[in-house]
Amino acid sequence: MRVGRADVEPAPDVFAAVMATGILSIAARDHGYGRISDTLGVVATAGLVFLVVLVVATTLGGRRRSRWDLTDPDVTLRLFTFVAACAVIDTRLQSNVWALRALGAVALCSWLVLIGLSSRNVVSRRWATLRSHAHGAWELGSVGTSGLAIVIARAAYHTGHRWWLAPAVAVWVSALLIYALTTWLILWRVVSERRYREGLEPDSWILMGGMAIATLAGDSIHALAPAWLAGPVRTGTVVTWLAATLWIPPLIYLGLRRISRRPNMLRFAGVWWAFVFPLGMYSAASYAMAAELGHRSLLTVSLVFFWDALAAWLVVVVAGLLVFGRAQLHSANRDAGRP
Repeated sequence: MRVGRADVEPAPDVFAAVMATGILSIAARDHGYGRISDTLGVVATAGLVFLVVLVVATTLGGRRRSRWDLTDPDVTLRLFTFVAACAVIDTRLQSNVWALRALGAVALCSWLVLIGLSSRNVVSRRWATLRSHAHGAWELGSVGTSGLAIVIARAAYHTGHRWWLAPAVAVWVSALLIYALTTWLILWRVVSERRYREGLEPDSWILMGGMAIATLAGDSIHALAPAWLAGPVRTGTVVTWLAATLWIPPLIYLGLRRISRRPNMLRFAGVWWAFVFPLGMYSAASYAMAAELGHRSLLTVSLVFFWDALAAWLVVVVAGLLVFGRAQLHSANRDAGRP
């Protein structure tokens, strides 16, 4: 795997690494792997802090301006990785009330800003223009919104303020609507341009991850819902989990097809975090469905996807470290050659 020097600079979806690491920590905890969970939790939390500092530093340095155009929906939708990252870390650290409140407030404020910017950017463009640029990473708008729904539901549970349930449901429904709109644009592009005749990019796995995190959001809401609401919410979670499951076979087939036709795509890039996250999220969602439906076989499914996600995480981390080391060595050699 290889990467250019520009790829190590922060991109709008840079927080996908925190999302992937955090959800793996949660999945490890689900299956009783305490040490793995704690280690990944520390890495995810430290990674969130480090990336926030990095983004702030590059912003103040002026290097971000050419890459982060906040009038571009591709930028603002990918920035929802920050909302999702805060939500995942918030869920992982739910026993800490202060962390729960702080991360929840940050997730809510950033979501409000990004949903406003993204809505403006989408409304200001024609549908044909949106279609021609839509891709898997645009589902991050739905992922971040589902993450916020989980945060609100967790807040209702830990504070005892059940009135938070109403906004949690509203945000969850909004996530499903955003997912439906984005998926329609992506499929419209597939049909009209035959864009994926050679297979799928790694970020297309967010099509599955969007439904998986919606399942987890629905499960969090169901735990608090009154009897009249519990039934519809449970049905919604089953439907979203089934939708996530049905995405897996075509994503595997089209992904392998792309690799066979374009082997050079197997190089390190930040977009591969968008492949790791859905695997971990499907593991967590399947674990929640096992408890919800009482089907122990889903525990096995969850465990298999956890180990798959962990293996993918290790590959991406090692590849990233190797690329970073080579970039540093190249920079040192170049500086040494200067007079």
